[in-house]
Amino acid sequence: TARDGEDRKGSSPWREFFWNPRTHELLGRTATSWGLILLFYLVFYLFLAGMFALTMYVMLLTLDDYKPTWQDRLATPGMMIRPKGDQLEIIFSVSQTESWDSFVYNLNTFLSPYNDSYQVQTNDDCPPDQYFIQEDSGEVRNNPKRSCQFNRTMLGDCSGISDRFYGYSQGQPCILIKLNRVIGMFPGKDGQSPYVTCGAKREDSEKIGPLAYFPPNGTFNLMYYPYYGKRAQVNYTQPLVAVKFLNASLNTDINIECKINSNTLAAGSDRDKFAGRVSFKLRINDK
Repeated sequence: TARDGEDRKGSSPWREFFWNPRTHELLGRTATSWGLILLFYLVFYLFLAGMFALTMYVMLLTLDDYKPTWQDRLATPGMMIRPKGDQLEIIFSVSQTESWDSFVYNLNTFLSPYNDSYQVQTNDDCPPDQYFIQEDSGEVRNNPKRSCQFNRTMLGDCSGISDRFYGYSQGQPCILIKLNRVIGMFPGKDGQSPYVTCGAKREDSEKIGPLAYFPPNGTFNLMYYPYYGKRAQVNYTQPLVAVKFLNASLNTDINIECKINSNTLAAGSDRDKFAGRVSFKLRINDK
């Protein structure tokens, strides 16, 4: 019919654009044109891939397998506690074993590499109060580097040996504090090791009671520094400080802050006010 003829006539330009049998063009291009444009993009993307591979290769040549080429870090490392609890809250009831079982399990698991028998086998008995320097000799790597023993018994009443419940069953809980690892850090000078002090926030100052620190004075001894990295110092054992709360007030929240004291590290910084310190909440219920 006339209407069918008009429809075929209207669709004809579209069919010819997709494939023109007279000029042998597909979508307006001949086979030669399509071949040239595909060849161009093939060469173009191969060039981009080659540039990317070359850039990555040159960058990898600047990297060291044992220590970072560049370190953008805070001047003072962060601190963390064990057990962490939920959102850095240590809340338990002395009379309810199930309320502190997880804390004891967490501490047992965390301290297992610190067992004296394991430390004696893997690490050195180092002279205290001095850095354990192990430099490379030019291009000759001094790897793997040795590490100093940190024996579990150094944590005294918080070692889990004399009291396997870490004081939680008596309402005198132990909290372990560690300073985050930073490669090449020297945290003290003149033979003075950094040490930890803990205290309650101003409104809770009368609730915290006396504290006991292990090792004595709560020190991170200089012999555990500098740290050379996980690959270079495979058996490195991070030093710890344990804080035992001897007579904290019961049935009340106590907001506590522990901080590092050092003649080379400053607690807090302009970039991070929590550098070199950690805050947590302690609540000991008697029922």
